[in-house]
Amino acid sequence: MALNATELQNPAWLNHGDNAWQMTASSLVAMQSVPGLVILYGSLVKTKWAINSAFMCFYAFACVMVCWGVWAYQMSFGAQMIPGLVGIPRPILSSMSELKQANIPSANLTPAFPMATLVYFQFVFAAITLILIAGSLLGRMNFKAWMLFVPLWLTFSYTVGAYVMWGGGWAFQRGVLDFAGGYVIHVSSGTAGWVAAWWVGPRLQRDRENFKANNTLLSLVGAGLLWIGWNGFNGGAPLSAGPDSSAAVLNTNLTTAMSLLVWTSLDMIFFKKPSVVGAIQGMITGLVAITPAAGFVAGWGALILGVFSGSVPWFTMNFVGHRMTMFKSVDDTLGVVHTHLVAGWLGGLLVGIFATSEGALSFAALSTGGAITGNGVQIGWQLAASSFIIGWNVVMTSLICMFIKYVCRIPLRMTEEELLAGDDAVHGEAAYFMSDDPEVTSVMPSKIMGEDVEGGYASHAGSDKVVS
Repeated sequence: MALNATELQNPAWLNHGDNAWQMTASSLVAMQSVPGLVILYGSLVKTKWAINSAFMCFYAFACVMVCWGVWAYQMSFGAQMIPGLVGIPRPILSSMSELKQANIPSANLTPAFPMATLVYFQFVFAAITLILIAGSLLGRMNFKAWMLFVPLWLTFSYTVGAYVMWGGGWAFQRGVLDFAGGYVIHVSSGTAGWVAAWWVGPRLQRDRENFKANNTLLSLVGAGLLWIGWNGFNGGAPLSAGPDSSAAVLNTNLTTAMSLLVWTSLDMIFFKKPSVVGAIQGMITGLVAITPAAGFVAGWGALILGVFSGSVPWFTMNFVGHRMTMFKSVDDTLGVVHTHLVAGWLGGLLVGIFATSEGALSFAALSTGGAITGNGVQIGWQLAASSFIIGWNVVMTSLICMFIKYVCRIPLRMTEEELLAGDDAVHGEAAYFMSDDPEVTSVMPSKIMGEDVEGGYASHAGSDKVVS
């Protein structure tokens, strides 16, 4: 068949504005991971874990990219293999498959831009989900185990959630509302991170008791990249540069700002200090909670979501998490179960209440809106979908961890020597040196004047709960 230059260079189906926005949104979401979460993780942990924490993000980003093109994209958005559950694993790497019009067959969607744009846009969502899971495992997971965990979890967990909710699976067909990944990304990562943290085991007790951020100022830079990048996260979800995309961006920022203010106010009331790390937590819970609802709710609904996202996860983290044995027994390093599972589940429930008929129609959703439109059954479907995502992730994450530990015979947790030394033992590198000559500064723990020294920097007593 002869090639048609016009069809390849300027096809009739191509909307240049939609394509330009979708590639921009994709880049914004990619920026959330690299460098956003790389900086945030690397600055929120102890100095001796800065390299390891940041590199877990870098590795996951690269690994997911290759897996996504070779088999995982088609499992998430291609032709179905198991009805309502997952697509056929196969590559999407030929020139024509990249240049043709985007298409999600089981969902009957044909966006007005190339397939390559859609594949990359959905990749950055998959990548950030694995990076969010890493937030629960920082400071002790064996890097070899992480290298296996990433492709296995992507294949057997993420692809199923993406297909079920977005790719035309059973939840999509029943009109479950998940605008940009409250369930697919946040509930799944919060669940998987918590379950994996149980399997991996805890950090050293001394690290659990003293895990202050090594650079709080730099953590604000990472958090800022995450916040602004979320404009692409939610603004790109409609797969077009239309009115719903604009509403999603505005609502995202309304909820996030309100959530940060509520969290900071609660810190002031109960702890008498406006914690910077706490403000970052409130920011993230706002971003997470609005994700399933961004284009479905009105501005007033976004503010209501912000009140709940700034208070409910604050309560579970600061009170429930310190009192319930279930939470105390699992070492979730950055509190991902609170900031992503709780906030994502909360946002998914609230969109079932506050989704407007106009928002649902502008997104071309199969639902007519939430309970405020008279569609009270929407709440039930939201709860059913979140329960499926939680249950699937509990089972698959456990099976993956058992496979790595018992079949592959790779320890999930670092050795005691590695846990004591940190980055120097694991990577042979350190984040900071007090001298131009790296031999001058040892990154092995030592005692100087009664204070622990990690990588040449004194680590004082006390602990702050940090978050991804």
